[in-house]
Amino acid sequence: MEKKPFYMTTAIAYTSGKPHIGNTYEVVLADSIARFKRQQGFDVFFQTGTDEHGQKIELKAEEASITPKQFVDNVAGEIKSIWDLMNTSYDKFIRTTDDYHEKQVQKIFKKLYEQGDIYKGHYEGMYCTPCESFFTSSQLVDGKCPDCGREVQPAKEEAYFLKLGKYTNRLIEHINTHPEFIQPESRKNEMMNNFLLPGLQDLCVSRTSFKWGIPVDFDDKHVVYVWLDALSNYITGIGYDLDGNSTDQFNKFWPADLHLIGKDILRFHTIYWPIMLMALDLPLPKQVFGHPWLMQGDGKMSKSKGNVLYADDLVNFFGVDSVRYFVLHEMPFDNDGVITWELMVERMNSDLANTLGNLVNRTISMSNKYFGGIVKNTGVKEAVDEELKELALLTPKKVVEKMEKLRVADAITEIFTLFKRCNKYIDETMPWVLAKEEDKKPRLETVLYNLVEGITIGASLLESFMPETAQKIVAQLNTKIRTIEELNEYGQYPSGNKVTETPEILFARLDMKEVLEKVEELKRKMMPAEEVKEENSEAVIEVEKKEEISYDDFMKMQFQVGQIIACEEVPKSKKLLCSQVKIGNEVKQIVSGIKAYYTPEQMVGKKVMVLVNLKPAKLAGVLSEGMLLCAEDENGELALMVPEKNMPAGAEIC
Repeated sequence: MEKKPFYMTTAIAYTSGKPHIGNTYEVVLADSIARFKRQQGFDVFFQTGTDEHGQKIELKAEEASITPKQFVDNVAGEIKSIWDLMNTSYDKFIRTTDDYHEKQVQKIFKKLYEQGDIYKGHYEGMYCTPCESFFTSSQLVDGKCPDCGREVQPAKEEAYFLKLGKYTNRLIEHINTHPEFIQPESRKNEMMNNFLLPGLQDLCVSRTSFKWGIPVDFDDKHVVYVWLDALSNYITGIGYDLDGNSTDQFNKFWPADLHLIGKDILRFHTIYWPIMLMALDLPLPKQVFGHPWLMQGDGKMSKSKGNVLYADDLVNFFGVDSVRYFVLHEMPFDNDGVITWELMVERMNSDLANTLGNLVNRTISMSNKYFGGIVKNTGVKEAVDEELKELALLTPKKVVEKMEKLRVADAITEIFTLFKRCNKYIDETMPWVLAKEEDKKPRLETVLYNLVEGITIGASLLESFMPETAQKIVAQLNTKIRTIEELNEYGQYPSGNKVTETPEILFARLDMKEVLEKVEELKRKMMPAEEVKEENSEAVIEVEKKEEISYDDFMKMQFQVGQIIACEEVPKSKKLLCSQVKIGNEVKQIVSGIKAYYTPEQMVGKKVMVLVNLKPAKLAGVLSEGMLLCAEDENGELALMVPEKNMPAGAEIC
């Protein structure tokens, strides 16, 4: 039986710089949809790529003292490497500097001009360079670009325009008769009420004020404006030819089933692109989905703030599948999502290490401990088995239902609900109790079989979202990923199969403090040099100078590394803590006025710098045999001085 075709695209990434995690989210989202469609049996063609022309790129190349082509070659390579790093299964990576694309864009421009849909005129208005967009004064928001909020500049130049009014009513009718065309619903209302119903201004489709673009072949002063160029990639990438020699691939896959884009470029994809297609007498895409944004927790991502999150940095901390899980699961269907380092660590520990990783590890370990890894279904059932089986059969149906509506986060939630139910099943059946009685062994075998079967079903559904993790799970269970159709039947895990002897730790728990310390170091590396210098200068404190001492005076003081092995509050004191500090083979009792800054629990285990030969003295009636070294800022905040490396207790400080 021939597979049904499914063609989907992302917006092509603009090659002005390295994409942050918010940009990367889109291609991961698209990949999860493409993978799921393949698992359903569709013949999927998934296209992504780069948008490489425009004034902004010309200016950036000039700043870098290289040609625009060299600039976009570098950035396109970086974008492709990030898409590959995130394990995205695209079938085509198009670049708008590809020769075949440029030739078709020139043909499209000329055809629309010759049939009267494009005409020459002059444009006068406000121009936003980053967005490559013109606006009238009435369209500005607080005098700035309505799309990105940046400054705009007055511009006037000769330009070609695409007639939009000619096709407006036809497009309105199409949207009204195809409710699935623009999703989510709120996006459709926005396009209709803010743009189509008030009336459209004709679209500027050429520029003369810069050269980095596809030349208009019949008017060499002009280059094709970036949006007509960029949007055409969806048809040129699969073999469209205006002269009637389109490829079999184009005839098979067009119209696209899904254009997946960010909500900020919805207008271009649901108004300008459909009108271009109408002018070319081509069918419109079946659906345009405008996904929300992934926002940084402490505001808009900015290199100067040091808070830009990049996929490769996140992968270094958490791994590819953990990052995929987070960006897919934490993004609501119709509202912006939030990403923070703290939330990433929490999800890593709770959902991935505890719920999933621990489940797989326990199940395999118990199978090995009790039955040498052999998993059998002996058919010794209890009522609780039916509850697990019912959910295991219902979950694939729920996931399909959510994915049909592109509710990816909700689909993942359904899968983890199954994993949580498997964990609950362990608590209910208590395999460790069953193992104590020989006559309960057949029941124990069935319990472990149900767990392995439930995990296999969950892992098969998880493959679209966390492909490496899913493959690791089924490999350890000595089975394979099932298709969506195969998940309609429970009990397909072969009875008598043997799981791996040593389960792999899928996700290690992370220490929040350690991660955040590394993050601060990463942020400093990302900050421009002048800002690091400014930050350092702000941290300088002028301290009143004491009289000079001789080297002999200094040599009288003995500093060593100590480890705090116990600590408690000093009774009747608001400021003092009493620490037992191990220094070599000796333990000294040291009283310090740091109660406002550290709890006793925080002190225990710390390696600290100690002045060990200070004459003993009593503080609040408690003997103190040394001094812990601290630093103090301009606000009186204290911090213990600790060795940079893990030095042994007793190491001399010299």
